[in-house]
Formats: sequence, C-alpha cells, structure tokens
Amino acid sequence: MKLTLEREVSTKYSTHGILYVNGQRECHTLEAVVRPLGNQITGKTAIPHGHYKVVLNQSPRFKRVLPLLLNVPRFTGIRIHAGNTPHDTTGCILVGESYVTDFIGSSQSALSRLIRKMAKEKDITIDIVNAPHE
Repeated sequence: MKLTLEREVSTKYSTHGILYVNGQRECHTLEAVVRPLGNQITGKTAIPHGHYKVVLNQSPRFKRVLPLLLNVPRFTGIRIHAGNTPHDTTGCILVGESYVTDFIGSSQSALSRLIRKMAKEKDITIDIVNAPHE
C-alpha cells in the first residue's frame, strides 16, 4: 500500500495536507508547522518530507493499534492518529474528514477507515511531499 501525504497550506500553527491511498484521495491531514532544518522547535515541528516505511503496532501512549512511521530522521514515535488541533500533535500526523484553518474534524472516523484499509496490507509506505513554496 502506498500512502502519499501532499502538504498544502501552512499557517503560523499548523500544516494542512491531503492523504492519498494508492493514488485515491483518502482524507485531510493536520501536522505541526513545517520548519527548515536547524529551526525545529521540539513538539511543534512537522517531520521532514521523504519516504518512510509504515507499520501497524500497539501504541503505548494511545493504548491501541496505530500506524507508526519508521526511521524518521531526528524524530521518534511518529504516528498517524486522531486529533483536532495543532495541540493534539507533537510531530505526528492527524487525519480527519473535514478541515478549516488549524482544525481537522471527524478524526476518529477517518482514522478507523484508514486503519481498516491498512490492516489488510503487509507492505505500507508513505511519501510526504511539501507544498511547492515550503
């Protein structure tokens, strides 16, 4: 399964994007702000763009199975999970069905749908692509 996260709009507080599954639009995303290398702020910086392997495993923090991105430079424990605002992410990727500035809605249902699709797959990757102006 190939996930692609296309980052679209960054505000002072968050970065909005669209997540695709095998080329088909799946949901909205919300992350921390994309910052240049060397300007990271702990817990308030999106992970670097790039290609990552993804596994489903038990999250000690959330006490449930969630997607985990592997080998993210300078970050650990990066997950795809539910949440609504930039305060709900410390570098992780939030998913949802709707978006307004700095807010993502219907997050639990978007996450459940995504995990059901991922659970059927053995090889999962994600490509994260910054907006052209980032």
